[in-house]
This record gives sequence, C-alpha cells and structure tokens, in this order.
Amino acid sequence: MQYDEFIGEVQHRAQLDSREAALSVSRATLTTLSERVQPGEAENLAGQLPEELARHLEKVDDVEGFDFEEFADRVADREELGENDPADAAFHAQVVVEVLDEATTGDTLAELRTQFPDDEYDELFELVDSEGSPA
Repeated sequence: MQYDEFIGEVQHRAQLDSREAALSVSRATLTTLSERVQPGEAENLAGQLPEELARHLEKVDDVEGFDFEEFADRVADREELGENDPADAAFHAQVVVEVLDEATTGDTLAELRTQFPDDEYDELFELVDSEGSPA
C-alpha cells in the first residue's frame, strides 16, 4: 500500500478532517507501537510500509510493558489534534492497526500481535477482528 492510500484510508475510516490529522494519528500510533514491541517485530512491520511511515517505527533500546490504557494515553499525547482524548486516541489506534493489517502481507500483523498480552490489548485489534481477519 502506498503512503497516500494509507493516509487516505486512515483519514476516511477515522473520519478525520484532514490528511494532516491522519498523518498525526498514524505517526502517534506507530511511534507508540515501537515502544511496546520487540525491535525485530517493529523492523518487520516497517519493512512493509512506505518510508514516510516506516521511520516512525524507530528502534527503541528498552521495550516497555505498558497496558492498553497507557498505550492510548501515549497516542493521545502524541496526536496533534488538540483534543488529547484517550478514548478518541484508542479508536484512532484501532483504525491505524486495521489499515496496517491491509497494508502488510503474510503473518506480519499476527506476529506483531504476539507481542501484546491477549486480554489487555484485544481492544487494539478490535476492528481487525471484526473484519474476520486472522488474529
């Protein structure tokens, strides 16, 4: 999936007002993912994304084991939408993960998902699961 298509899908599905907002949401989610998953998994994901998005999956020296509430808080803090609402950020992260599922091939998202405790992070993968995609 090309960069413009990815951002357009995030904008449409999250019902955002602009492409800039969609980029902000995508950047915030990818950066937070990079803090939560092992570097190898982040690199695998980055390898299937356009460079403009892949660069937000930077190598992090110390992977942190935070829960989904903290994940949503971090996304909210990074979004540049002026709202800083964790509930909105959680939905935005779900949308980005749903688009990631469509933008990647093979078991990339399934392998990424193994980095998250099942019960704690089911909400992050809610839209992917509702589409009947493999968990």
